[in-house]
Amino acid sequence: MLLTSLFVVVSVGLVAGGRYNVGTGRADCTGPAAEIGMMGYAKQGQSTHGIHIRLYARAFIIEDPETGVRVVFVSVDAGMMGQMVKKYTIKKLETMFPGVYTEKNIVLSTTHTHSGPAGFMQYVLFNVPNLGFLQESMDALVDGITEAIRRAHVSVVPGSIYLSSGIVEEANINRSPTSYDANPAEERAKYSGNTDKEMVQLNFFNDAGQALGVLNWFAVHPTSMNNTNLLISGDNKGAASQMFEKEMNPNYVTGQGPFVAAFASTNLGDISPNIMGPRCIDTGVECDLEHSTCDGRVQKCIASGPGKDMFESTQIIADRQYQVSKQLFLNTEGFEELMGSVDYIHQWIDMSKYEVTLEDGSVNTTCKPALGYSFAAGTTDGPGEFDFTQGVITGNPFWDFISGLLKDPSPEQEACHAPKPILLDTGEFTLPSAWHPTVVDTQILKIGKVHLLAVPGELTTMAGRRVRETVADSLKPLGDDIVPVIAGLSNTYTHYITTFEEYQKQRYEAASTIYGPNTLLAYQQQFSKLAVALKVGEELPAGTPPDDLLGAQISFVPGVVYDQPPAGSDFGDCVVEPGDARPGDRVTATFISGHLRNNLMLEKTFLRVELEEGQGEYRIVAVDSDWETKLQWLRTNSILGSSEVTITWDIPLDAVPGNYRIVHLGHYKHILRGITPYQGSSRIFRVGSENKQNQGLTSWGRFQKKKVERETDDIDIFSQFFM
Repeated sequence: MLLTSLFVVVSVGLVAGGRYNVGTGRADCTGPAAEIGMMGYAKQGQSTHGIHIRLYARAFIIEDPETGVRVVFVSVDAGMMGQMVKKYTIKKLETMFPGVYTEKNIVLSTTHTHSGPAGFMQYVLFNVPNLGFLQESMDALVDGITEAIRRAHVSVVPGSIYLSSGIVEEANINRSPTSYDANPAEERAKYSGNTDKEMVQLNFFNDAGQALGVLNWFAVHPTSMNNTNLLISGDNKGAASQMFEKEMNPNYVTGQGPFVAAFASTNLGDISPNIMGPRCIDTGVECDLEHSTCDGRVQKCIASGPGKDMFESTQIIADRQYQVSKQLFLNTEGFEELMGSVDYIHQWIDMSKYEVTLEDGSVNTTCKPALGYSFAAGTTDGPGEFDFTQGVITGNPFWDFISGLLKDPSPEQEACHAPKPILLDTGEFTLPSAWHPTVVDTQILKIGKVHLLAVPGELTTMAGRRVRETVADSLKPLGDDIVPVIAGLSNTYTHYITTFEEYQKQRYEAASTIYGPNTLLAYQQQFSKLAVALKVGEELPAGTPPDDLLGAQISFVPGVVYDQPPAGSDFGDCVVEPGDARPGDRVTATFISGHLRNNLMLEKTFLRVELEEGQGEYRIVAVDSDWETKLQWLRTNSILGSSEVTITWDIPLDAVPGNYRIVHLGHYKHILRGITPYQGSSRIFRVGSENKQNQGLTSWGRFQKKKVERETDDIDIFSQFFM
């Protein structure tokens, strides 16, 4: 069914004049799509070789019309957020809107897709797998985020925001259940399971009742696309956004249109989308639960599902989030209109020495950052490549020697992190520059009763529950009944945050809790302090911001020298032509190409699928941001600088019969003449009527068929609320 942003709420009287000023915006932030390491799995050799779906920044501006106080939340399709990205985004915004947007009222939160390019972080550890810093990766994020906020800024209108929530079933599992079970039994008994299944959503409308967008939070890792993937992808979060936006912007090319749908991250630290669970890939039996191993090794213990491959699994998990989000959007009876002020509070803190008050009243501190052995073991979503095992708290003599080449941890550091065996003492080693952040943002955005807690890391399920509960309890004596929402991976990245009890188990998430066993307690006390100060109007010290390390960056990433087509061919030549097909089939075309780093094609496309509508007239039906297309880049001759792109199109079941062509657009680099655009087209091919038997459908075709069958009974839901 079609939902559109032009439909207006009429029958239930939702809109009685705008309580807030609201604006939404989206912009392309896709980084270099060829030969750049991916951010997330830290797997050597996993580098970008094309695009499945593009990455976007989605911005939401909310302003209190009485006070003029304005806040900005941006959900970004990226592995993590970097301090330099936020810093230089604010610098660009300052030139456009002086004094309006600062570090204090902007939250940049990433979805945590593991299928985007790396190289934009300022700390050494995060750039090691990518061979260093890459300016074009950072620029793509800065430019995209800035443009999304600019578009939201110019679209601000009076409107209303409605809070809703619902349960998403069969979309997540806990990948460290033995760690979760280490939490107190009485605490676990308060909850229905070891994952958070609630989706919390904000629904945005202007004062005429036109839908502007949705912003929601649901706990699941975007690791449906596994560490064998080489195509840029927003994973299940990005795909869910695309599903909703395509439905609401039917007359726009994918990635465009006024309605913005963001599926943001929350406390997803120990949560996997691979709901079939971890199994030994050679035998099919369940892995050892405590250590996630098969015959003592982690490499064969891999979680998967629910689809036949990672693309189908991504679709399914995305759709399960989208379906709940759509119902929350449609079910206006479940709406709670937000009222009350808009406000914000921000403070820089040094997490390497934050003082915490323990239950017995004594005072302790967090630690200088360090990573434990189980960090290198990876997870069941993406196992590590070396001889490490999750949950082992004794060292490995060989790796003790290797890590000691960097920095042998001091006795004080070892004692602070105990029982973690330290693999990488990143807090005491600062060559060539800092390896990990020590100073981080802590921040709250208030929108009526909703308090967005901008946490600079990945909270596990129980850790997130504790933070929400602590903050809510801190405001109850002051008369506030709030809805605390964790906005994960915000403003910078500090790995994981486990509970004290989970930390003792030293699985992957605990080994990656870089500030030691008191990390969670520090965040509980810090965010409670922020919430109370925000409520009573107390001005807290701003804290000292981190250094800008742009000038200290090192890169071993080679640039593009030149491109050269094979003898007798030219850029854009189609060397493998598509054949005639039917809906549900896949067509393929291969072109002689330039390097995809020559021009990132932000807000553009490397491909078009076009339908002939008249003599020489074509209409675009798909681009490289569409799910049903894939653009795969291949270097065919490194010495000559030759490469090809292969474009595949999984023909939708509702494709119009007719004549089509596939177009490739790109840029090549000449060693003397610089960078030049080119374009090439395939032959005209025929798409016939639907294959009634649906035999040989692609995964996209199977997914569409199931989706249509499921929604047949729901076709009139929307009409009862909208006209």
